[in-house]
Amino acid sequence: MVNDKIRAREVMLIDDEGVNHGTIATSKALEMAKEKGLDLVVVSPNQAPPVAKILDWGKYKYETEKRAKEAKKKQHTVDIKEVKMRYKIDTHDYEVRLKSTKKFIAQGNKVKVVVMLRGREMQHNKLALDLATKFLADIDETTVSIEKRPALEGRNVVMVLAPANSK
Repeated sequence: MVNDKIRAREVMLIDDEGVNHGTIATSKALEMAKEKGLDLVVVSPNQAPPVAKILDWGKYKYETEKRAKEAKKKQHTVDIKEVKMRYKIDTHDYEVRLKSTKKFIAQGNKVKVVVMLRGREMQHNKLALDLATKFLADIDETTVSIEKRPALEGRNVVMVLAPANSK
């Protein structure tokens, strides 16, 4: 909140050098800010007298946006990658899916493994569950934590894997 929006009669004032002036009338605090050519900004409005600071509003706003942008840059979002296969998968294709799953886990992403069943293949859902269990056994379990065990969901067998350090 800048100057004209301060409704409290008194504020706890901190000047531009960081010196605490204690509780002062808002009009006097505004006057002090104008003398220095700066703004009076309420930094903590929920206090018993609100805490106000004398500072350059434009510079303050710029620095807070810069800090927020820097924090966002360092943040890693976890994506859910999906690996699909059929229960009749060939060995080479299976190894490719296994390799890509390991790569996704190494990058810090979660992986949703889906074994698709179509039409009459639903009769063989036991084979699809066995494939998902084999897939789980073939992945190094020290690098992976199981978020969702292999289970039948509609026409698919689904399991969700995450990097071991994500929990």
